[in-house]
Amino acid sequence: MKQRTPVVVNILIITGLLIVFYYLFVQSYSFLTSPYFWGTVVISAILAYIHSAIGDLIENNKFKKLSPEEKAAYLAEKKIPFLKRMYDAAFKKQSETEEKDILIDHGFDGIMELDNQLPKWWVGLFYFGTAFCIVYIAAYSFTDFAHPLSEYEKEYKEQMAAIDKYMKEQPPVTIESAKYSADNIAAGEEVFKTNCVSCHSDGGRGGIGPNLTDNYWHNQPEKTLFKNVFHVVENGVTGTAMQAWGKNGVLTGTDIQNVAAYVYHINQEQQPITPAQGGAPPYGDEAHWEKE
Repeated sequence: MKQRTPVVVNILIITGLLIVFYYLFVQSYSFLTSPYFWGTVVISAILAYIHSAIGDLIENNKFKKLSPEEKAAYLAEKKIPFLKRMYDAAFKKQSETEEKDILIDHGFDGIMELDNQLPKWWVGLFYFGTAFCIVYIAAYSFTDFAHPLSEYEKEYKEQMAAIDKYMKEQPPVTIESAKYSADNIAAGEEVFKTNCVSCHSDGGRGGIGPNLTDNYWHNQPEKTLFKNVFHVVENGVTGTAMQAWGKNGVLTGTDIQNVAAYVYHINQEQQPITPAQGGAPPYGDEAHWEKE
């Protein structure tokens, strides 16, 4: 008659499995403070105790039918601690007498095959893995759990909400607080392509508007190039097609800061586009900008 697993061990295993399955669906450990989770644990523990009590009744009934020698062997084995019994079942080598009893009547190349039982920890992991796969596949197929597109959409919305919150809480960018950063060039290029390329052409080479890549500027209200671009984009130029993008509310302070970074980049960090290369001819006076 086999020894049974103590009810406390069963309760610990059940609690561990409940934590795993709850986490799979909640995706956080917030359920640990939920009364529903602990209610499930309590109900599972009660069922485990009931199962153990029924097992005790069956065990007592079987024990009465054993011979005196079998009863003595069973009681001696029962005195062995549970963890030691588990260790022995998994790793202890059988004696020669025990191996003869479980020897299968065939071999290959002198290798004997024994009819050993698989370790309980291995069997338990196998069944747990099988149950986990079934639950995971069902959840993946019929719910949004672990679905990459759903997860991406959720995370994207969370990130955009966080960005909107950050932008609302941040003070607006003004010409006094604006600073040049290479990190803003790519975003500034997108703003430029959307709003400025119709007049200044691709890459700022100029067309209806002046060439932004050379060192000649008709409007120089500020001492530095970056601040000058910010001022012109924000306030526009009276008497020209250059509207006040900032004052009109078309672009935010952040947008203007970004496009000013892009213009600074194509003017100071790239070679100018000359008329021979398709750029507009110089317009205005030569600038002598102070360093940023």
